[in-house]
Amino acid sequence: MPADWPAAWWGLFKQVTNAWVDDYVPSMGAALAYYTMFSLAPLLLIVVSVAGLVFGEDAARGEIQAQLKDLMGDVGAGAVQGLLASVREPAEGLTATAVGLVLLVVGATTVFAELQDALDRIWGVPGRLRKSGWLTLVRARLMAFGMILALGFLLIVSLVTSAMIAAMGRRLHPVFGGWQAFVEASNAIGGFLLVAIMFGLIYKVMPRQRVLVSDVWLGALIAALLFSGGKFLIGAYIGRSGVASGFGAAGSLVVVLLWVYFSAQILLVGAEFTCAYARTFGSHKTTDT
Repeated sequence: MPADWPAAWWGLFKQVTNAWVDDYVPSMGAALAYYTMFSLAPLLLIVVSVAGLVFGEDAARGEIQAQLKDLMGDVGAGAVQGLLASVREPAEGLTATAVGLVLLVVGATTVFAELQDALDRIWGVPGRLRKSGWLTLVRARLMAFGMILALGFLLIVSLVTSAMIAAMGRRLHPVFGGWQAFVEASNAIGGFLLVAIMFGLIYKVMPRQRVLVSDVWLGALIAALLFSGGKFLIGAYIGRSGVASGFGAAGSLVVVLLWVYFSAQILLVGAEFTCAYARTFGSHKTTDT
């Protein structure tokens, strides 16, 4: 770290602010939100199916529903549950089932393909590295599917942690009166760490650029902190502004869209910080920095 580290950190935050404008992050966030609306239901269905292999589909679905209610409230969570239920309707016939599975995977991975393009723009990946063709498309979809499996694994970790804390609570609650506060704090910290790990995986794996773990950890923590704090602000805005009722029957989908756009902005701001940090202090630091 340079001797004039206050100036270096100030310059880093200026880089993030300027890059947020120059890279059209608000527009990229809107594009991500659009694609996510079509990918959200198949994405959650695959994640629930992966976690359901270990804990059962009902337990995994209950955990997802609890997380959605915590993030979006009853209105947004209900809209997502409706989308998820429509995707789960079985197709009739072998051909229809096969086509449905292919469309399910393509739909779930589309948002990750768009996210990879956004991260490549942030990192300034040359166009020659963004190859086209069927092989590149298949490779990108496989990577996206791997990220979905990682999300399923994180859901399994969340379920294991919650089950362990609940089991300990049943044993210790009679002798430790403050156990409930400890459980709530543990769940909050565990949720924060899982979100940070998710952001870190995206920042490390998704760009077509060599990125070290040391480059991403701080950006992932900052993004998780912004997400954890910002969800209360966006929740208060949605609750007080009456945006759901203002759009009538489409109000629930508007709530989901607002949440997705907010999450995309946090994700991309964290990516901008990660890129600026790598160029200022990390593995992409230049000699004149």
